Amino acid sequence: MRILVLHGPNLNLLGRREPEIYGRTTLAEIEEELRRLGRELGVEIESRQSNHEGDLVDWVQEAEGEFAGILLNPAAYTHTSVALRDAIAGVGVPVVEVHLSNPAAREEFRHVSYVAPVVIGTVAGFGKESYLLGLRALVGYLKAH
Repeated sequence: MRILVLHGPNLNLLGRREPEIYGRTTLAEIEEELRRLGRELGVEIESRQSNHEGDLVDWVQEAEGEFAGILLNPAAYTHTSVALRDAIAGVGVPVVEVHLSNPAAREEFRHVSYVAPVVIGTVAGFGKESYLLGLRALVGYLKAH
């Protein structure tokens, strides 16, 4: 079983960007922990990051038939991207949305997720653990369906 992990804009700056909000863990460290957990769960992890909305949309569309599920941190596109929302809705690939911080506890403009209505679930507010919890939830969902 293959899982695609997609990281949205500015996540390449993890570890040094607003560490009081996002922590000091780097994206490379999160990806290594996901690969380790993936091995434990018996799944293969492929991770990609882009600051460009179109890349994320393309990768979601290309996932159909290639990946069993997607673990997605849309980052700022959570609150702005109808295109990403429509891509998720348009493919038959289960998606779990993850966030390091808790958007509902932050600025008002972060309270609305355009992707939440078309994903199977959201994990937010647990720092890097959001990714690991999200992966466990996605794999559990896939094994049950």
